[in-house]
Amino acid sequence: MTVYDPQDLHDFAGRHITVAGLGVSGVPAARALAGLGARVTVVNGTDGERERAQAAELEQLGVTVRLGDGETLPEGTEVVVTSPGWKPSSPLFLAAEQAGVPVWGDVELAWRLRGPDAAPWLAVTGTNGKTTTVRMLASILGAAGLRTAAVGNIGVPLVDVVLGEGRTEGTSYDVLAVELSSYQLHWAPSVRAHSAAVLNLAPDHLDWHGSMAAYAADKGRIYEGNTVACVYNVADPATEDLVREADVEEGCRAIGFTLGTPGPSQLGIVDDILVDRAFVENRQRQAQELAEVADIAPASGKPAPHNIANALAAAALARAFGVPAAAVREGLRSFHPDAHRIQHIADVAGVSYVDDSKATNTHAAEASLAAYEHIVWIAGGLAKGATFDELVRTAAGRLRAVVLIGADRALIREALTRHAPDVPVVDLDRTDTGAMSEAVREAARLAEPGDTVLLAPACASMDMFVNYNKRGEAFADAVGELAAAGH
Repeated sequence: MTVYDPQDLHDFAGRHITVAGLGVSGVPAARALAGLGARVTVVNGTDGERERAQAAELEQLGVTVRLGDGETLPEGTEVVVTSPGWKPSSPLFLAAEQAGVPVWGDVELAWRLRGPDAAPWLAVTGTNGKTTTVRMLASILGAAGLRTAAVGNIGVPLVDVVLGEGRTEGTSYDVLAVELSSYQLHWAPSVRAHSAAVLNLAPDHLDWHGSMAAYAADKGRIYEGNTVACVYNVADPATEDLVREADVEEGCRAIGFTLGTPGPSQLGIVDDILVDRAFVENRQRQAQELAEVADIAPASGKPAPHNIANALAAAALARAFGVPAAAVREGLRSFHPDAHRIQHIADVAGVSYVDDSKATNTHAAEASLAAYEHIVWIAGGLAKGATFDELVRTAAGRLRAVVLIGADRALIREALTRHAPDVPVVDLDRTDTGAMSEAVREAARLAEPGDTVLLAPACASMDMFVNYNKRGEAFADAVGELAAAGH
């Protein structure tokens, strides 16, 4: 059986391609393929008002849309292009495998749609910190005068980017800062980055991948075929193991980043200075100063350790691309983190209120909790199969009290009983959005001046909120109510 394997844009004309899923990546993929002359069918398991509106838009472009059936493989399909969230075990993909039909993700499609002079990719993955690191990287690249964009899993579809670059005067890029999720990497066998980083590895999305080994293997795909640098986390040996296992181009280097003093071929910290011992500009020197830790600091004070690590990873990728040290400093100084990521909301009655609603798993929550000395912790939501013993054991000494919300709060309460039995716990038996106001009021009652009330749920939000953004906004609104009440 001959598998369809297009090598340039013209190869898509007349081919029957099925796109699995409408949404952030599915609609751009279908639109792009139709524009290249492919015969496109979109399948989607749900049939709601939003999906019907998207279908109407695509049908005007000649795309066939099949709503309410995401399991049956359309007859004649030569390639399936899937949205990232669809599990490998989906019946559609099993049918494709039996028929010898390849399955690509949106990232794989974007890679194959690049023009001959396409911008190289500097790619980032990891359990936590991807978006912040990619945005830091884009800021550094921009400070160096390079035309760049933060794209991929960050919310900017790569298909739209690669079809736009170079096609209109003034829109081409010199380099792209690309965030890639484990879902996207699973379906992207051909992607070959200039340089890439795996920031960290911790159990997450195991219901999708099936095992920690499979999850790590998909993360490790980001290193395959790298040409200049594979950036790893010295504090997380599993990331270095992935570098060792990768098949890279000759001359590609392993570059570590560490919050300690860096060794050769590493970036790290010396006396609150970010130091590069991998890409030294002056060969007479052993290290190159890049920036001060204070250059990373948010307006509210000293940056959290994991954000310093993110900055080092971003700097390593930028330096691998030849960016000068001065641009690293300027890029970090001008960078402003997204909302709901260690975001200082307000100080009320001597207590600091911090929103890290983006901490949707235990690894992210652990990093957030490590940034503060005395904490009233607001936690809970959908656990996604996670356990909380190690998180609670690590954070126990910092906890003043805990306020629990959400569907799976009992799992955290049980871990607190085992590992922090003396810490006061308020268990709110509510999963409505108004529970956040009560949680903040309870946290304020328990906090003492100098404490931090920290929303770092360690869980997903969908049991109570549309997404983590809405959860963070509810927290900020509740803090505002608290301040207005004169607490």
